[in-house]
Amino acid sequence: MGKSIIGIRQFTILVTLFTVGSSILITPSGLAAEAKQNAWIAAILSVCIGLLTIFLYQALVRQFPNQTLVQMCETVFGIWIGKIVSLLYFCFFFLLAALVLRNIGDFVVTQVLPDTPLQFILMIFLAAVIMASRHGIETIARAGEIFFPWVMIFFFAMVIFLAPQFRLNQLQPYFGEGIIPVIRASLPFTGTPFMELIVLLMVIPFVTCAKKANKAFFVGTVIAGIVLIMITLISILVLGAGITARNLYPSYSLAKMISVGRFLERLEVIMAGIWFITIFFKLTICFYASVLSFAQVIKMEEIRPLFFPFGMILIVLSIVSYPNESYFLNFVSKIWFPYACTFGLLLPICMIGLSLIRKKEKYIR
Repeated sequence: MGKSIIGIRQFTILVTLFTVGSSILITPSGLAAEAKQNAWIAAILSVCIGLLTIFLYQALVRQFPNQTLVQMCETVFGIWIGKIVSLLYFCFFFLLAALVLRNIGDFVVTQVLPDTPLQFILMIFLAAVIMASRHGIETIARAGEIFFPWVMIFFFAMVIFLAPQFRLNQLQPYFGEGIIPVIRASLPFTGTPFMELIVLLMVIPFVTCAKKANKAFFVGTVIAGIVLIMITLISILVLGAGITARNLYPSYSLAKMISVGRFLERLEVIMAGIWFITIFFKLTICFYASVLSFAQVIKMEEIRPLFFPFGMILIVLSIVSYPNESYFLNFVSKIWFPYACTFGLLLPICMIGLSLIRKKEKYIR
């Protein structure tokens, strides 16, 4: 497997697109359900906590330069325990890819094509993901450079068009029920998407300048965090906390409310366009990282033959992963955070701790 090379700017864009991912569509609802009109404050708190996890990942990259997460695990835990931990990470990446794929299917079936079978939507979208993955991370990064400006243009166009409908009184009262609901709301949002960024440690060794890659990691997360804070704030300003909490896709409903001069209306295609682009890159990176991690565990040089069979398994897993959207919301709010915390926080801390202990013992000797 030849080593692809991606630039600093390309990696920054990939981090941004991955972080925005599916969160731009579903995050405001989850935050508003718990924090109500203070959902935007909970979003700010979540982004701040998420940036702390980025510092943790940067420390891992400095500790183990030019290594993927699988190689880091084998270096720290040894060959056999390292392979077991790496397989657990593979399961985490693959399950995340399945959930992201199912998010696409549910959105299209409920909002766009209600009479289309779910399986057909999943197969069509995954076909594009498999093609992109087979061409490698360099091709994915170049595609990100092309699509990223359109994502930002669509997003800021939506903000400008909705500005006349902002109602500042929707934000009051501030901390009406105290700070506890804000903290409680911020935790699931920290799990999705910030602790999922551990996936990008499978990609970061392919960045041209390792020293600047950590900065790009941070900058991309900040840009995405600002976008997610803004979409949450706008949802509260326009829809109000109650409607935002009850609506599964509040940002999509926002786009339906755009009205400019009675001739430019219902521009939900803007939000759908943003979401399809960002979630495509998140799914592609998750799928590529999962296949690459499995290949590295079994010491397989050529990974392209794995994409198609793993893609078929992914479709089945995405269908059986949860029966309906209510189950998914409960899973994300109560189960996903501790699960993601295990892989995105606890294991990286253990890896850094063990590495430092071994270095200290070596220095003493």
